[in-house]
Amino acid sequence: MFTGIVETVGRVAEIHDGKEFRKIRIIGPDWITNMNVGASLAINGCCTTSIPAKEAGFACELMRITLEKTSLGALEIDSEVNLERPLKFGAELGGHLVQGHVDGMGLVKSVEQDGDNRIYEFELPADLMRYVVHTGSVAVDGVSLTAAEVRETSVVIGIIPHTYKNTVFHNYKVGDRVNIEVDMVGKYIEKLLPEKFRAK
Repeated sequence: MFTGIVETVGRVAEIHDGKEFRKIRIIGPDWITNMNVGASLAINGCCTTSIPAKEAGFACELMRITLEKTSLGALEIDSEVNLERPLKFGAELGGHLVQGHVDGMGLVKSVEQDGDNRIYEFELPADLMRYVVHTGSVAVDGVSLTAAEVRETSVVIGIIPHTYKNTVFHNYKVGDRVNIEVDMVGKYIEKLLPEKFRAK
């Protein structure tokens, strides 16, 4: 479980394709190298598991379905990624509860300057839009954000300078794919509703 508060931006140092998995190695602050084998780390909002690394950094294996269903499949050498360690019990919950289970990919539709801030519009798949509500929470590449405006097929989000500088948001261009995880509360509520009340 995560909070959507990115700790640091790492960089992809190695990519190796195997028959069933793609292995990647991420470099960054010392704590990345010092993580225990088997520990979890959210990479652009996707929960991954540490495996032994021959060199400094955090190594993990990505299944084919992960490469197909998340933006991790588009990572290249030197790509920057958002990194967050799991939430510890008793720690401050600064964002919202994020599982690290990507629901789908969104598309960067527009990026506009608004003084020192920036306004992003993300186009989401129709089956995810029903879970996004005005001023509700949504995770974009693992960043806990507030939906400032909800449109028919997209969500508009404002980004302050700190978030822009300290996450991969500074790399986004129109047309880029991003990982989306909607608020889990809405999904559980829908699951508990009688079938006739569920969205089609």
